[in-house]
Amino acid sequence: MTPQRERIFQILQGNDSHPTAESVHAELIREMPTVSLKTVYQTLHELVDMGEISPLDLGTGSSRFDPNQSVHHHLVCTRCHAVRDLYLEMGEIQIPTDQLGGFEAGVAEITFRGLCADCRAKISK
Repeated sequence: MTPQRERIFQILQGNDSHPTAESVHAELIREMPTVSLKTVYQTLHELVDMGEISPLDLGTGSSRFDPNQSVHHHLVCTRCHAVRDLYLEMGEIQIPTDQLGGFEAGVAEITFRGLCADCRAKISK
């Protein structure tokens, strides 16, 4: 493992902000100014392939990456695009088989969209 890849992994460990490749790159170049954004993308996609992180497309305009591999859902602010993990106790979701049309359903996640506390406070001022 290269020092750049190791540092990318460190940046992601415990990071609950669901960072974009660009934000990982911005943090990385503070210490390693010659690392390219392409290297960051390649490393992130390798980590996805290894099952270490999950890619997220939450409609915020940028792909995000989630190092949290436990079962969870997301809260997304429609104003600032902040993303937070949400843990829900839910029973198994049963999809009526007559509506699947041959589709084999896999993992399901729920995304709640709304305003975070900071954005709500800014609007009410």
